[in-house]
Amino acid sequence: MSKDIIFKITSCQSQIGKLEEYVSQISKEFDIDDTKYPDILISLTEAVNNAIIHGNSSDVSKCVDIMCKCKEQNLTFTISDQGDGFDPEQINNPLDETNIELEGGRGVLIMKSLCDEVQYKNEGRTVEMTFNIKK
Repeated sequence: MSKDIIFKITSCQSQIGKLEEYVSQISKEFDIDDTKYPDILISLTEAVNNAIIHGNSSDVSKCVDIMCKCKEQNLTFTISDQGDGFDPEQINNPLDETNIELEGGRGVLIMKSLCDEVQYKNEGRTVEMTFNIKK
């Protein structure tokens, strides 16, 4: 079974709260295990927050596009912003002693630890996060 569930928000942090309803809808649609739900919600929140703040510079005239695709035993979320992109290889390791007290920089690490796979595309303007949902 393959089905896409699309969601679009403006680049305003007050829109982040709408993600919980979106993930809840997806959870019901694809019968997601309760233990996977928080990983999906946290990862999606981090990715969308990064798209709003870093990608679109909190410009409310820009949008963040979110798509969920279920294929076989995987859910893949694609989050795209309208910013200039970035090189994910240039992100400082937030666990490095020189970065440990810096504010921010942990979102990518959180996503990588909660997702089964994370890929950046479109010069860093798009992140794909995949979750294995086998029961």
